[in-house]
Amino acid sequence: MSLSIPRAAAAAVAILMALAVPTLAGGQTPDQTQPAAPQGIILCTSQPGERILCAADTSAGVALVRSTGKAPCLLGESWGYDKNGIWVSDGCSGAFAAGQLLQQVQQQRQKAPDYVPNGGFLLFTGEKGEMYLRLFSYVRYLNQRNIDETYTDAFGNTKTVQRRQDIQLAKFFAPFSGWFLTPKFRYYLYVWSSNASQGDPAQVVGAGNLSYVFNRFIAVGGGITSLPSTRSTEGQFPYWLTVDARPIADEFFRGSYTNGVWVKGELVERVKYNAMFATNLSILGVSAAQLDNRMDTQSYALTWLPTTGEFGLWGTFGDFDYHEKLATRLALHFTHSLEDKQSQPGTTAIENSQIRLSDGSVIFTPDLFGPGIAVETVDYKMLSLDGGLKYRGLSLEGEFYTRWLGKYTGSNVGGIPDLTDTGYQLQASAMAIKDVLQLYVTGSQVFGDYGKPSEFRVGENFYFMKQRGLRLNAEFIEVHHSPVGYTAYPMPVGASGPIFHVNLEMNF
Repeated sequence: MSLSIPRAAAAAVAILMALAVPTLAGGQTPDQTQPAAPQGIILCTSQPGERILCAADTSAGVALVRSTGKAPCLLGESWGYDKNGIWVSDGCSGAFAAGQLLQQVQQQRQKAPDYVPNGGFLLFTGEKGEMYLRLFSYVRYLNQRNIDETYTDAFGNTKTVQRRQDIQLAKFFAPFSGWFLTPKFRYYLYVWSSNASQGDPAQVVGAGNLSYVFNRFIAVGGGITSLPSTRSTEGQFPYWLTVDARPIADEFFRGSYTNGVWVKGELVERVKYNAMFATNLSILGVSAAQLDNRMDTQSYALTWLPTTGEFGLWGTFGDFDYHEKLATRLALHFTHSLEDKQSQPGTTAIENSQIRLSDGSVIFTPDLFGPGIAVETVDYKMLSLDGGLKYRGLSLEGEFYTRWLGKYTGSNVGGIPDLTDTGYQLQASAMAIKDVLQLYVTGSQVFGDYGKPSEFRVGENFYFMKQRGLRLNAEFIEVHHSPVGYTAYPMPVGASGPIFHVNLEMNF
């Protein structure tokens, strides 16, 4: 007499065996096809920069049973399937169910949330959709007590500089993301609070966007997102060397978060594009009643990843990923916007991207250029070029900026000259202890007709759990006449002198 095993139990045994055995599907070259495991679990593995295709019967669909690598496996982004099989990319590794085993695996799926490293917790998955929850927050100790008490702008006006020393739960960020009805329809919705800006406009924000992914070559979306105006606004936040504090040149030139529509994807292999058409440079703190009706903000980005096809998880700064092969990138960004006075956030607004002169003066300030002179609109154009190298924990990354201001309208603006400002930021880092300790230095400067502000930073990131999710950051800044600043930023406008801050960051 033969001994039979219930099919559901057999499915569970198959899953356990698959997860206990070394991967059956790996690869060395992008788009390499690997043998299928008929009617069972398919283990598909990719390294950073690879896109691997694992042959499988996908006619009944595919389910991710478990992520087995450090990089997140997100449907439609780093894994998916088509008639040829299952594909994984950019370090995603996982155990997948397909063919006859799929239905049985779906019956055995755990109801408890599953954690995707650096992607969050899986709250729900089913035939109708999927939802992940992620949390980001940090506690900051900030000491500005040794910066100068006053600064004098380019027009001879002396202003008092507030010098802070405080401890803040600086930000709280809770995004919900996933898909609904079809994996091609994606949502990304979040609540965001900047507690250092209590009482300011947009101190608490509920925002997000919706998108449809046709394939890896084209995805369209709409809602609130960051203009792809510089590298730091490409979507890798908060994976910077510093904690939520861009170099002053980046902060001075960049666009911010705004409403709009966009299209992005791969142009050709290892070349990515992003084009966004938006309402203004920054929507934070601005109501719809303040906006004009022109929709005349455009931002474009073209990124080339020549050697590995990637530049770390989410395109991060620094080489925590510890590339064994040299990773490189070159990118070009161009942004244009006709900005008007009413569309600008307040001077202390969160993520403030006010158009400022290089001495920190807001260009829309009445009588700034003389009695009776007031700018109402200005034509803004900005070009940035960035590049970087990463290898075995070492990174060198830089960006050059050029901004043009002109075509002013307003009261008595005929005498205001067109302005061209340039600047750069350069960042170098090293994983002094792999997975544990990262050291970095940053230099940044702006060159303009109204000032030449600069800064130098040195800092460290201590990953005490040997993962990205928790880090202790300490940073020393020496700044000269900062042209940017607000309450959520570690320095005020006009700051000169030493600044020190320590941050405990949680991010999953």
